[in-house]
Amino acid sequence: MKTNLTYELAYKELAEIAQEIETESVSVDVLAEKVKRASELIEFCQNKLRATETEVNKIIKQMEQQK
Repeated sequence: MKTNLTYELAYKELAEIAQEIETESVSVDVLAEKVKRASELIEFCQNKLRATETEVNKIIKQMEQQK
């Protein structure tokens, strides 16, 4: 996976893969590769969302303590 991958880029690539699969424009020869890449992108996005949620919750708690 790219080291400079962002959530937006991962989501965009995932959407492109989904579109290719839905429109059946992916050959059987590369289907497994596309599904594997989609799985990696989903995992990346989920981890990014969890990390962001954790950070936001941490910030909210800090703000609440300052009141």
